[in-house]
Formats: sequence, structure tokens, C-alpha cells
Amino acid sequence: MKILILINDAPYGTEKAYNALRLAITLQKEHTSTEVLIFLMADAVGCAVPNQTTPNGYYNIERMLKSVINRGGKVKACGTCTDARGIKNLPLIEGVEISNMSELTQWTVEADKVVTF
Repeated sequence: MKILILINDAPYGTEKAYNALRLAITLQKEHTSTEVLIFLMADAVGCAVPNQTTPNGYYNIERMLKSVINRGGKVKACGTCTDARGIKNLPLIEGVEISNMSELTQWTVEADKVVTF
């Protein structure tokens, strides 16, 4: 099964990105044959910025994204969204690729399920 997770909110301020990544990590642990795809849009592209610092005891989106990637998940960030926020030319977390609506469209039609946060 292939599951596409769309994230639209900033990495911090709400718990949408956190909950989306919790779902992705749990899917990878409990359903190892499931392919997990994550597409970052709007303010969620900030999730892909490396060197995030969070206080002890708080979730860290960078670590969570790296966990998904290290387990074979694919993560792409909307190019238009990264450009609008001035981060398109900054280095992103290793394994995150800049993408576009055509690739999101392809992932969507290929996915068995699409979940939006």
C-alpha cells in the first residue's frame, strides 16, 4: 500500500506536522510494507529546514522527518512554497527534495490513500 501524507501547517505553533509525522513513523513501524510519501506545502515547507533547535522534552520535526527518510519514506517540498518563503535556495534536510504540482499530482493518483494535515 502507498500512503501520501500532505502537510500544510508550519512545523511549530500547531501540532499538525507533529501528528502527521507520528502517523508516518507508526505506519513505517507497524506496516513495514507500506510506502510512505510526505509532501510539504505552504508553511509546512519550514519542516525541511535543517538545524532545528527545540527545548529538551519537546518534539523536533527535523528528527522526525529524518526518521521517516531513514526508514525509506520519501519527502518532497513544494518549490513554489519554498520560493515564496525565501528558502528555495537554502540547504534542506538531507533526503528532502524540492518538487512541484506535477509530482504531487502523480503521487496523488498513484497513492492508495491520501491523508491531509
